[in-house]
Amino acid sequence: MSTLPAWVLAPISFALFALNLAFWGLIVLVLSLLRLLLPVAAVQRFCSRAVHGCYYCWIGINAFFIRLVNNLDWQEQLPAEGLSREQWYLMIANHQSWLDVVLLMQFSHDRMPLPKFFIKDELRWVPFIGIGAWALDMPFMKRYSKAFLAKHPERQGQDIDSTRRSCEKFRHQPTTIINFVEGTRFSKAKQQLKNSPFQYLLPPKAGGIAFTLASMGEQFDAMLDVTIIYPDNPKHIVLAMLSGKLKRVVLQIERLPVTDDMIGDYFGDDAFRQQFQQWLNDRWQRKDQLIGDFHRAGQRLPTLHQTSASSG
Repeated sequence: MSTLPAWVLAPISFALFALNLAFWGLIVLVLSLLRLLLPVAAVQRFCSRAVHGCYYCWIGINAFFIRLVNNLDWQEQLPAEGLSREQWYLMIANHQSWLDVVLLMQFSHDRMPLPKFFIKDELRWVPFIGIGAWALDMPFMKRYSKAFLAKHPERQGQDIDSTRRSCEKFRHQPTTIINFVEGTRFSKAKQQLKNSPFQYLLPPKAGGIAFTLASMGEQFDAMLDVTIIYPDNPKHIVLAMLSGKLKRVVLQIERLPVTDDMIGDYFGDDAFRQQFQQWLNDRWQRKDQLIGDFHRAGQRLPTLHQTSASSG
């Protein structure tokens, strides 16, 4: 369909993605209400499996639609150790577009456990979002500010304990947690506003990933550092995808061990906070250099394993 004019294809593509979301979202909502109203073990297990089946189908159909409307060159570099659906992963990535979420889900499809996102505890009570996140077993993250802890020192560490309890279900269910550590999508305006020291990235925010590791770090088999590049579509990536103009997607995935020195009290231990920030800044410097090397080397990663869009 990529040969169709953009003004014809874009509304068709948008309608396809919107219908896919609405269809599975409605089923998830019904199953969520059923799970909420009937706290019977057998019903709970059925609803949980059915909701995750909907999530799996939604991801797969999105991937099909992307391939349907784009003549896409999908390039990826996988870790030598491989990936497994039977392991626990923490995935960190740079963030350029809303499309990043869909593509990382597509990459995870059939390779590793379905990805989950930490949800702010306040969203638990937002209509539709809260119950949907709850039904999909998204972990809720409770955070106390420094000002709050100064007034209530007895609450120190309770936010991590609360989030850890939210993650208890993952002890027996392999899971992938995704964290976009820049906190927002990259743009030149944001790069200048934040006075970023990187050419292709925004400064990473260490608090979220440190909190994740403190909450459930001992459960992760590995951390996956993902670099996302859209070589031919640096601007308006979602619009390019909807219009059939998305040319290439490049993913470089590096597997890192989760070590004891990566788990600590980020908000209460100054020494650990400085050490963790330095570690993450070093990772981001490496990522920025990787993207620069990619562009300087004729836009090709040196040991890239390429797959066609139909198999990606």
